Amino acid sequence: MSIPPDATVVETAALRRQRLRWLGGLGGAARRQQRLAALCICLSGALLIGQAAAIAWLIQAVLVDYRPLAEATPALLGLLGLLAVRAGLGTATQAAAGDVADAARLALRERVYRRLLGHGPLWLRQQRTGEMGELMLAHADAIESYYAGYQPVRIEVVVVPLLIALAVAWADWVVALILVFTAPLVPFFMMLVGWGAEAAGRAQLGELARMSGHFADRIKGLGLLRLYGRGEAELAGVEAAAEGVRERTMKVLRIAFLSSTVLEFFASVSVAMVALYLGLSYLGLMSLHAQVPTLGIGVFCLLLAPEFYAPLRRLAAHYHDRANALAAAAEVERLLGELPEDVTADAPAATARTPELLEAHAPPVVVRDLSLRPLGAQHDVVQHLSFHIEAGQRVALVGPSGSGKSTLLEALAGWLPPQSGSIVLRPGLEIGYAGQRPYLFHGSIADNLRLADPGATDAHLRAVAEAAQVMRFAAALPQGLDTVIGERGFGLSGGEARRIGLARLLLRDPQLLLLDEPTAFLDPETEADLLRTLAAFARGRSVVIATHSEAAMRWADTRLTLTAGGAQHASELPA
Repeated sequence: MSIPPDATVVETAALRRQRLRWLGGLGGAARRQQRLAALCICLSGALLIGQAAAIAWLIQAVLVDYRPLAEATPALLGLLGLLAVRAGLGTATQAAAGDVADAARLALRERVYRRLLGHGPLWLRQQRTGEMGELMLAHADAIESYYAGYQPVRIEVVVVPLLIALAVAWADWVVALILVFTAPLVPFFMMLVGWGAEAAGRAQLGELARMSGHFADRIKGLGLLRLYGRGEAELAGVEAAAEGVRERTMKVLRIAFLSSTVLEFFASVSVAMVALYLGLSYLGLMSLHAQVPTLGIGVFCLLLAPEFYAPLRRLAAHYHDRANALAAAAEVERLLGELPEDVTADAPAATARTPELLEAHAPPVVVRDLSLRPLGAQHDVVQHLSFHIEAGQRVALVGPSGSGKSTLLEALAGWLPPQSGSIVLRPGLEIGYAGQRPYLFHGSIADNLRLADPGATDAHLRAVAEAAQVMRFAAALPQGLDTVIGERGFGLSGGEARRIGLARLLLRDPQLLLLDEPTAFLDPETEADLLRTLAAFARGRSVVIATHSEAAMRWADTRLTLTAGGAQHASELPA
C-alpha cells in the first residue's frame, strides 16, 4: 500500500494534538486555579484600558485644557487605585499559575512512577536509570514552565488584545485598523518558529537524558573502570556527552533569541506606524478625520498600542515553553512506550485466575502448561511445565544454569508474563520474592529491612535478622544493624547482601516465599543454621527455592527438576 506524501505531516500533527491533550490533562487537579489565573490576567488587561484612559485624561485636562489640579485629583486617585489592583491581580495570577504548575508536575511524576511500577523490575533492568531519572527532573521542569508561563498568556492573548482593539476603535478607527492588520504577523511567525523550537527542544532533552544515563552508569561502575584502566577514556566519553548537551542547548537558545528579536521588530514597527500616523495628523500632513484627534486621544492610543502587542510578545516568549513541554511529552512517550495516563488507567492488571480453582481447598498455586521466555531472549527456557504447590510445601527448583529456575520464580512473583499456559493463584495469596541481587539502598541495614514493615519493632527486626543469619556479620560491625551501607549494598559481600534481602522478606511475612539461591556463598555451618531457622519461620507457609546446594535440596520435601533446553519433561520427585 502506498503512503501519501503528506502522511508523515498528518501523523506528526495528530501526535502533537494527542500530546497537547495529555499535557492539558496533567493540570486536571487544579482546574479551579487555572480558571482563577485566567480570570485575573484578563481582568488585569481590561483595567489596563482604564489606566490608559486615566493617564490620557489627566494629560488632556492639565496640559491642554489647563484645568486646576483639584479637578484632576479624583482621576489621579483612581489611577493609583487601578495600579494597585493590577499589581494585586498580577500577584494572584502568578500564585494561581504556580499552583497549577506544581499540580501538573506532581501529576507527571505520579503517572511516570506508576507506569514504571506497571512495567515491573525486569523491564527496568533493561533501562538506563539516568534516563529514567530525567523523567522526574528536566521533563517535569519543562511541564512546570508550560503551565506557569505559556498557559496563562495563551488566555490573555485571546481576550486582552480584542478589548484593546475595541477601545482604540472607539477613540480612533485608523489606529485600530493598524493594530488589527499588523497583529497576524506575530502568531504566523510564532508558528514557523515553533516547529524548529520543538524539534530542537526534543533533541536537547534527549541528549540530556542520554548524558544523565551515561554518567550514572559510569559512576556505578567506577571501581571496575579504574580496575581496567578505562578511567581517562570514559572521562572523555562523559566530556563528549556534555558537549553534545551544550550544543543542543545553545541551538535552543539561538532559536529563542532570534525569534524574540524578530517578533520585537514587528511589534516595534507596528507601534512606530501608529506614532507616525498620529504625528503626521498633528502636523497637518495627513487628514483622515473631520477634525484632528485631541492630544488625549493620541496619548490613549499610543499608550495602548504597545500593550496590544505585549500579550503577543509574551506568548512568543513563552511559546518555547510549549515547544519544550511537547518535546518532554515526546521523550516520556519514547522512554515509557506510551504517554502515562491517570491512576486508574495505570493500575497494573491483576493476575489471571481460573474460576474452577477459586475454591476453599484449592492449592495456593497451580501452574498449567506453562512456557516462559526471559525479556530479550529469542526462545523459551521453560516449555509446557505443569505442577502445583500445596500449603506448607517446600519445593526445590533444581537444574543446571540456564534451565529457567530464576525465570520461573520471576513468573511466579508476577514479574514475567507467560508465553503460553497459566499461573493461577489462590485469592488473597501474599507472595514474597528474594532474588540473587537484592537492591539495597544507601542507609543503615535496619532502614533497608524496614522497607518491608516500617512499623516493625527493634525486637522483631533483630529476630528476622537472626533467622536470616544477618547478625553473624552485623554483630561485628561498628553499629550493628544501624551501620550505614552504600547504594546497592556497597561494603557488603554478595552473600551478606542476599541475607539482608532474605531478612527483609521474612519481615514481610508472606504466605508464599520465592527464594533464588539464598544459601549461595555461605559456608556449610552458616547454611545449615539458615535452613534450620528458615524452616521455623516458614512453618505453614509454602516455599519455592531455586538452588544448586545439596543441603537445600534435602531441606525441601519436593524437588522440581528443570532441564536445559525447555524443561519439557520436568517432574516432581520426592526429596
